[in-house]
Amino acid sequence: MLFSYKIRQVILEQIIKNTIIQNAGPIGFDEFMNLALYYPALGYYRSGLEKFSKNGDFITAPETSDLFGFCLANQCAQVLNGTNDILEFGSGSGILATQILFELGRLKKLPQKYYILELSGELKHRQAETISKVLPELIDRIVWLDELPSDFSGVVIANEVLDAMPAKRVIYKNKQFYELGIDHHENEFFWRKFDSPYQNDKILLPNNVIEDYRTEINLHAIAWIDSLYNATNKALVLLIDYGMSRDEYFHPQRLDGTLRCYYHHKASENPFLNIGKQDITTSVNFSDIADQASISGFKVNGYATQALFLISLGISDYLLKQKDKNKRMNLAQQIKQLVLPSVMGESFKVLALSKKLSVRLIGFVEQDLSGKL
Repeated sequence: MLFSYKIRQVILEQIIKNTIIQNAGPIGFDEFMNLALYYPALGYYRSGLEKFSKNGDFITAPETSDLFGFCLANQCAQVLNGTNDILEFGSGSGILATQILFELGRLKKLPQKYYILELSGELKHRQAETISKVLPELIDRIVWLDELPSDFSGVVIANEVLDAMPAKRVIYKNKQFYELGIDHHENEFFWRKFDSPYQNDKILLPNNVIEDYRTEINLHAIAWIDSLYNATNKALVLLIDYGMSRDEYFHPQRLDGTLRCYYHHKASENPFLNIGKQDITTSVNFSDIADQASISGFKVNGYATQALFLISLGISDYLLKQKDKNKRMNLAQQIKQLVLPSVMGESFKVLALSKKLSVRLIGFVEQDLSGKL
């Protein structure tokens, strides 16, 4: 199997090289990232590599604790009325779907259908196995999609989705920003600055940074928000990801941007290693997302740290209700992972958007930082 994945890596690298050759010059980092992550059967998210566990490359909040999904279910329950649905993007191993459905079943607030938009055939299979094993009685409610639905009503959930969308990198040179592309020479990939200054009226870039300052912009995420608005009728959208507001994202001291790569739980800033076998990600500029959401027609309903979002949704109640001492200790450790600032609590944020809904969301009772976006 290791040999097989090595061959896949070589083939994928050659595909990227050929793309650069056909382009007769460097390609954008977003194109490189798209090929490395999503090329059919070879890209990181389209291969059979394990990703979301202790044996993979990173651990997500649902893999950390069932309480994450239980809390999300409490927020979903505010909107679900027996006639609408849930749509989850990139469901990973399927564990978040099982958590949400289990708790909604307990609350008697199950959606009519639970849609999962997933491009990876291998992950679809893994999700079906997970849900069938944990909630066999609800497997008939699951519908897998290959593209955005039309006229969707209900709750949309995107947990760690925006950070994996291909992003551009730019560099500040001679009082202007230039796009940083990817070139290739003698079996080596390397960064190369485009010749012309980068210009895009949809993007706000900082003007108080020093020479060689690097950062990222995500046009794919912005376009996705607009497409999502057009695909929904009456909906609540919950976006959970690591990121920050524009002021923090473009802080003058953030000299090298937010690009990170993860391989076997080790982080680096080099996207040219382990191509097709490592995750490549950038933090989310939630101000850009909120701005586009408003332009598209969404209402911004709340913005908070993951910690205070989960606290608002009663994560501590699950701990207080647990009578078994050992189980309570385990839950306490899980909650720490989700809410402590040194782990996931502060770096992860939750942005809520709505369309044709009028509701004060319980997830933002403790904190709403929308005004700082």
